[in-house]
Amino acid sequence: MTERLDWADPTVREWDCTVVWSDPADPEAGIVLDRSAFYPGGGGQPPDHGVLLWEGVQTRIVDTRKRDEFYLVPAPEDPVPAAGTTVRGALDDARRSSLMRTHSGLHILCGAVFRDFGALVTGGNMQPGEARMDFNLPEVPPGFKQTLEDAVNAEIAADRKIVARVLPRAEALEIPTLVRTQDALPPLENPEIRVIDIVGLDVQADGGTHVASTRQVGRVEVVKVESKGRQNRRVRIRIAD
Repeated sequence: MTERLDWADPTVREWDCTVVWSDPADPEAGIVLDRSAFYPGGGGQPPDHGVLLWEGVQTRIVDTRKRDEFYLVPAPEDPVPAAGTTVRGALDDARRSSLMRTHSGLHILCGAVFRDFGALVTGGNMQPGEARMDFNLPEVPPGFKQTLEDAVNAEIAADRKIVARVLPRAEALEIPTLVRTQDALPPLENPEIRVIDIVGLDVQADGGTHVASTRQVGRVEVVKVESKGRQNRRVRIRIAD
């Protein structure tokens, strides 16, 4: 399996590695590295973009497909390094950093809504700097949008630590707040579960990349609150600075 540098240290942006599988005759088949900091996508967080540098050549990485391994997808018509080639990987730092801030911002939003309104998540999506999250919240009080924005930014100002841990499945499932998504559980085949802990606010299963503390998110603006049926409210946010 590819060594997950994105999990070991989400601040890694450049690293040396070796191609363990590719098919230069079929670039769309993807490229497998022995170690990679490319986040492959999942849990609403899009995959990283970046480049592989090798023998004076650059290969742009624009997507990742997960099958038995993580297959990095090169840009159309870019050359593909053969298996055994030593390459240097480099992430698009602006994209990754923005996604980390956005993802952590969503977890703060989720924690605040659960704490203050008892609502679970029914869906979500993010792009760099903006995101939306749906909650099973049939009714909202007057001033909900501003109240929620103030609550989220108060947690950001509190500068809470954000810690990633990998726990044995049985231990993780003892955490009452492990799953904040309605009608969802972590994959049954996983013997271990990765947990993101915003200390004092939110603990839940998650495989994405995050900043180290809530203050690093920056100010969050609640852009809009929409009704999505009788039982759901959609909250749209953006990272304002």
